[in-house]
Amino acid sequence: MSVIRPVRSSIVIGADLGATRLRLIAVRDGHVVGRLSTAAPSGSDLWKFLHGVWKERGWTRREVGALVIASRGIWTARERRALAVRLARLAAHVEVLSDAQAALLGALGDSPGVLILAGTGSIVIGRDARGGWARAGGLGPLLGDEGSAFWIGRAWLRATTHGEDFLPVRRLVTGPNAVARIAALAPAVLSRARRGDRRARAIVSEAQMHLAKLARDVARQLRLPSPITVSWAGGVLDDSRFRVGLERAVTRSGLRARWRAPVAAPVVAAVALAQRALGTLPEALGRRVL
Repeated sequence: MSVIRPVRSSIVIGADLGATRLRLIAVRDGHVVGRLSTAAPSGSDLWKFLHGVWKERGWTRREVGALVIASRGIWTARERRALAVRLARLAAHVEVLSDAQAALLGALGDSPGVLILAGTGSIVIGRDARGGWARAGGLGPLLGDEGSAFWIGRAWLRATTHGEDFLPVRRLVTGPNAVARIAALAPAVLSRARRGDRRARAIVSEAQMHLAKLARDVARQLRLPSPITVSWAGGVLDDSRFRVGLERAVTRSGLRARWRAPVAAPVVAAVALAQRALGTLPEALGRRVL
């Protein structure tokens, strides 16, 4: 593998492209020189969007030594290479990985363990001590996303929609951004569950059970020794009461877990990977992650 020699004062950029947000951090000489958090562009518009950011900031390909993109909907080597090729005009070195992988690296660094991610969608991803990866879920709203905000919102609509409610619900599910709009119902469902609503509590309990099963499946694929380090990411798991229920569900699934709060965000992990790609020693920003 060739060694990339850093250009003096080159910029390294990490970006996290999730289902709803794009987050980006640019670093030069260990100092943050740019931040961005905005609505996520579609995958086909990503190069055009980032090209506009580069133009606005005055960045050039020669100046940007490494760009690491942690993207939704990316898993296979072929998918990673295809996106890297499309973005090649933005940086001297471009690397692509799954946003779930970046979330695990941000949460646990190089340590083996499992990450449970439940935002708009859901996935559980794990990494063993040899650097091997495994996943469960992450199949999107049509085939999966069990336990996600979308799944919770859809379950609530199914439980509460009656004949007289049909037209408003139909407008919701057939309108633009239907998945995001249904996922946006999840916080209210979690709030109802905390207040004792039986339907909401049943939905939340089932969501926790689904996520626990995915975590157990990943741990078994990797044959991780007990107790297994488990962390979390995503808006659903920002809710501490939901996490408490998830911990109980994981225990009931037969998995002995040692829970660890995430160390850093996926975008910070992407920055650290960009620093590594250039062969530079990570500054304080990177040392917290990898």
